[in-house]
Amino acid sequence: MSVTLSEIAKLVDGKLTGDPAVVITHVAPLHLAEPGTLTFINSLNKTEKLLSCQATAVIAPVGFQSKQFCVIEVMNPQAAFEKAAAYFRPIRNDLIDGISSHADIHPTAKIGKNVNIGSGVVIGAEVEIGDDCTIHAGTVIMAGTKIGRSTLIFPNVVLYENTVIGKYCILHANSVLGAYGFGYDSSKGVHVLSVQYGNVVLEDWVEVGACTTIDRGTYDSTTIGEGTKIDNQVMIAHNCRIGRYNMICASTGIAGSTTTGDYVVMAGRVGVRDHVQIGDMAVLGAMAGIMADVPKGARVVGIPATPEKEQMRKQVALAKLPEMRKEMRELQKTVQNLVRQIKPLSQSQES
Repeated sequence: MSVTLSEIAKLVDGKLTGDPAVVITHVAPLHLAEPGTLTFINSLNKTEKLLSCQATAVIAPVGFQSKQFCVIEVMNPQAAFEKAAAYFRPIRNDLIDGISSHADIHPTAKIGKNVNIGSGVVIGAEVEIGDDCTIHAGTVIMAGTKIGRSTLIFPNVVLYENTVIGKYCILHANSVLGAYGFGYDSSKGVHVLSVQYGNVVLEDWVEVGACTTIDRGTYDSTTIGEGTKIDNQVMIAHNCRIGRYNMICASTGIAGSTTTGDYVVMAGRVGVRDHVQIGDMAVLGAMAGIMADVPKGARVVGIPATPEKEQMRKQVALAKLPEMRKEMRELQKTVQNLVRQIKPLSQSQES
């Protein structure tokens, strides 16, 4: 694709300094930029990184000037660059056109307008799919499931019976929603699966990463709040209630009946025990082990997780342990020498 700078400036609503007829052929970050490339910087403090850059033009914050590049000034350079990148390399969701003849759709299912369904998709009884949805190959949607409009489902997703998906959701490949919760009655010496009467409910604008699993509730619903984004390979257990606009990063595991407030952030590989309550806007650091409730706005790290500043002090102390151990041995030697010197004196005084 070849686009002039004037067209790009109009696309991102930016102020252009330089020749508007200059042609851009592709976009790339700074370290990959070549002649003909549009790149970006998101801060005036990072301009030194441009010195060795081969790009033809740069999207930059308002106030940036350069004799080396054509410049498009914008208020939010990263957002503008993403918009330009999407123009050059649009996401291809047009690989499905209509409903494949190789899809297996139950006659009682209700399919909305302008729905695309790929080959090998299985749709069970009394399923409802809203308008403008796209469902890629190999997906299985079991009986009674309801999917809101404009939802995008990638290949091989499995939705167990009675799952509810809101509008404008994205489910990435191989995610599983509604599997049985890991709950058993072991009172008689064997593990008997508990009842599994509940389901999973995703509110609007939720995104679920590849290979993520969300278990159904025991009696009620496991719920994911509006706008929450869940990364790849996350496990959310039965009866959890995740708040609105949470960010849950890769490989996090959340045990049963945990609740979170709104705007909670869980970094990679966080582990949360069961029946824990996490307050609004709490931040759980990478690999944190959450063993107790986390208050609103708290920032915790470590295993078991403690407030961030406390954990940092512990880490500083741990780093000094070898030196402290050496000092302790020297003190022990000093004390032993003093004892040897004092002992003969005390014996002579006694005699």
